[in-house]
Amino acid sequence: MKRRIWTAMLILGFVQSNWGQSSENARLLIREATGASANSYTVLGAKPQQEELVRAQILVMQPGVYPLRIIFVPHWKYVDTTKTFHLHVPTGYTSAMFTHLASRSVFIDNDRYGSDDSLGYWLAHELGHLAANSPSESDADRAARDYRKRLKDARKHNLE
Repeated sequence: MKRRIWTAMLILGFVQSNWGQSSENARLLIREATGASANSYTVLGAKPQQEELVRAQILVMQPGVYPLRIIFVPHWKYVDTTKTFHLHVPTGYTSAMFTHLASRSVFIDNDRYGSDDSLGYWLAHELGHLAANSPSESDADRAARDYRKRLKDARKHNLE
């Protein structure tokens, strides 16, 4: 699995570097990528119930931009990946998941994400980064408000 992840990252980096050679091709690729459907992303490293939960939550949230992959990793690998991508976490904060914007990948620390409700709450934030196409936490929170409201409404509806 480790080899597959690094191969995918290498290929994504190569494809992205070639986008600059033809602006028309880049626009076509970006248009195709943002028009992705709810089932066009891959969930890696998750238990079946985790994958089902993530897919159900994303279906309820209906994000404007879908991730290409959601990767559940053990804590040691999560820490290694944050170092690889030079993730900046403000002092006093911890991170149970992060989004790599260039590859549209969401990495989730399998050992620290908490409950099913917190998974949806923080996944909305990560999808907010994709929707805003910004590493800014405030931009992601603004975009995540609608997603979180949809999750809350769906939970209320299921309890009635």
